[in-house]
Parts: sequence; structure tokens; C-alpha cells
Amino acid sequence: MARISCIITDDEPFARKGLEGYVNKAGFFDLKAQCEDAMELGALLAQQSVDLLFLDIQMPHLTGVEFIRSLPNPPKVIFTTAFKEYATDGFDLDVLDYLLKPIPFERFMKAAFKAKDYFDLKNNDPSTGYVFVKSNGKLEKVVFDEVLFIKGMENYVEIHTVARKIITHSTLRAFADKLPQRRFMQTHKSYIVASDKITSIEGNMLNIGAFEVPISRQLKDQVIQALINQSR
Repeated sequence: MARISCIITDDEPFARKGLEGYVNKAGFFDLKAQCEDAMELGALLAQQSVDLLFLDIQMPHLTGVEFIRSLPNPPKVIFTTAFKEYATDGFDLDVLDYLLKPIPFERFMKAAFKAKDYFDLKNNDPSTGYVFVKSNGKLEKVVFDEVLFIKGMENYVEIHTVARKIITHSTLRAFADKLPQRRFMQTHKSYIVASDKITSIEGNMLNIGAFEVPISRQLKDQVIQALINQSR
């Protein structure tokens, strides 16, 4: 089992000590460092990357929320705070969990196992034939054989399958990395399609079942050639 590298950041020494004990008891974390504030954390992340941050929100100079919003590609986060009103910020930032101080060990372990599940599923090999994504507060299994196409919408993607539509927080580029390249192709800056689900091409549109998916002018020749090569 791969260990989850993490950093604890809190301006209260007692809170850091308590979290350190919890992290060590969990058994699957690799605690890399402890920081007093977001400025120290930022300097540390410039030197090394980690999987997960246990991050206080109310800190001097820069709050945990402000810090995460300042990072282009932040690690996953479990917020720790004494203030309930920050829960909405946590949801907007797609954090793994939100722990309210004082944190009972049982509640910490619930968040810890959520993190473990997330990283176990994230590391799935595309050759397994499926991937799990977070949607509506739960993990949804997406079977590659059932996917028709994926539509990108800024920081979200719509995954259209044979039976349903799943919306998850991701960029199209990030989601593309989870797909087996031999079975999927990008036809437009906002669309990736399952090549074996294409039934016909009319002009600059692909027909996939009852759906029409656009082909960009820049990619049209490449898409058609790829389809021809696959049919040989």
C-alpha cells in the first residue's frame, strides 16, 4: 500500500501536536513536515511536492482558503478549523474533507480513510477498464466501455455514458490523462470521444448514438485518419 505524503499547517502548536499523533496512528501517512503558517508552507511546497495538506483556515497573514486559491495546482486538502462558516469555501475548492476543532480521533479517521480511498482510486491503471470520479459528494465508477464522450466546461467535465451523465470537478486535460489513449480521441478543444462509439461523420459533426459532437477544423483530418487506421 502506497503511503500518502502530507504536511500539517496550523499556527497553534497544540493543534499541530494533536494532528501529528493522529497522523502517526493512522498508519498510512508519511508526515513530511509541520508549518506554522501559510507563508512557511508556501516556501516548503516550492521545494517539494506532497499528496495532502492538513490545513488550518484562520492563520496570520494568509488564511488557508486564500492560500489554496493562490496555488495553480494545489495538493489535495483536508481543512481543520474552529469555524463552521468556512464549510462552503471547502466545497468550492473541492477539498477532501472539513474537520471542525476540537477534532475527535474517530472523525479524523473518517477523513483519513476518505483520503486513502481517493488516492487508491486515483492511482488506478487505465488498463483496469474503469476509473472512479467524485460527483455529488460520492465516488462514481465510470466504466470505459460505457463512455460515449466527455465534454469539458472550464473546471468541470460532463461524462456521457450509455445510461447516464456524470458531472465531476476536473479540467478536460486532466481527465484525459485517466483515459486509455487507444480508445479515446480529442475531436475539439471541449470534447473527447470514444472512437468505437462513432456511428457516422457529417460535415464537422460526429454522430454518437443520439448525440452530435463537433470536430474542430484543426483536428478534422487527424480524427478521420485515426478512424481509418483503426478500421484496417
